[in-house]
Amino acid sequence: MKQSIFAVLSNDALTDSVYKMVLAGDTSAITAPGQFVNIQLEGHFLRRPISVCDYDEKTLTIIYKVVGKGTAAMSGIKTGETLDILTGLGNGYDLSLSGNAPVLLGGGVGVPPMYNLAKKLVTQGKAVSVILGFNTANEIFYEEEFKALGCHVQVTTVDGSYGKKGFVTDALPENYTYFYTCGPEPMLKAVYKATNTSGQMSFEERMGCGFGACMGCSCKTLTGYKRICKEGPVMKKEEILWD
Repeated sequence: MKQSIFAVLSNDALTDSVYKMVLAGDTSAITAPGQFVNIQLEGHFLRRPISVCDYDEKTLTIIYKVVGKGTAAMSGIKTGETLDILTGLGNGYDLSLSGNAPVLLGGGVGVPPMYNLAKKLVTQGKAVSVILGFNTANEIFYEEEFKALGCHVQVTTVDGSYGKKGFVTDALPENYTYFYTCGPEPMLKAVYKATNTSGQMSFEERMGCGFGACMGCSCKTLTGYKRICKEGPVMKKEEILWD
């Protein structure tokens, strides 16, 4: 974990409620796709945990949805402003288990962490399939960005207004070697039941400290309680204990 000051390079709307923010700063603590950052916002006691969408040596890209006062405040941040950010938080995805043809499933704001993961897997020469799930057509973002990486991309919408009607599990390919996913818990449960290989799941959870001190985001697994912010947010399919 590292605390740094980042400068906002851009903060643009992708949909009516989803924004993309690009920041400049020290990203050296980020070591794997699937990690998150924790952002201090003026006037708000708790930092806001946001998944890393993409990063390089000098920049950090996050995508967030406006769902409350904190993210609403984020949407109003202007270019040139600065943010105090904790980076390198959480346990990311393990790429070594992917096999040659992994499938990535992202639902809503679970889509962003799939992007850097897909980029790295493509760089390794993997044949990457990506399934992006949304409720309706006007919520869709990043379809073209995944295609530009060279991924095979399928979009699903619950109402059938774009792509394949249904859920991400309705678009699973016949053959894949491993899966990676991020999204709301009902989606993760469905992916757990529908997949026929091992895989890794990233859990969305409300957090207090974001780095394992408060135990506020603990969940029960087959090997005992684990903290989503510290031992997670990524967990292997085999260790998950559903209620």
